[in-house]
Amino acid sequence: MELTGGCLCKAVRYRISGSPLTARACWCRMCQQIGAGSGTVNAMFQTAEVAVEGELCEYRTVADSGNVMYWRFCPRCGTHVLATSEPRPQFTAIRVGTLDDPERVRPLATIWTSAAPSWAAIDPALPRIEQQPPPPGTAAEPGR
Repeated sequence: MELTGGCLCKAVRYRISGSPLTARACWCRMCQQIGAGSGTVNAMFQTAEVAVEGELCEYRTVADSGNVMYWRFCPRCGTHVLATSEPRPQFTAIRVGTLDDPERVRPLATIWTSAAPSWAAIDPALPRIEQQPPPPGTAAEPGR
């Protein structure tokens, strides 16, 4: 599978040469802030399969899970494009909304539902996980 995408102003473009390991809708507080009130939908890929062209700025923080995260965004238009974590640098999370064709990747679960506001629109067909799930590709991962 090959996927392409980028930021709103097209200054950042990426190409992914592999299939997603998983995709999840996330309602952690950080994703709510990045999503300006809604959650985010993220597809996880092997980092080696993601090629980025253009400049990305980086914001380092500690997520609700306790993991050190690197949030990367376009410095020109502010679009949040991807994230990586210190404990799992082999994975890159791509914001599904930045894909050229977001229909090609669908979430398999909704995570951090314990942090979602009461009015959150959560797909009832997806498994709900209250906090951080196991890493992608493990037998314990929902949707597998």
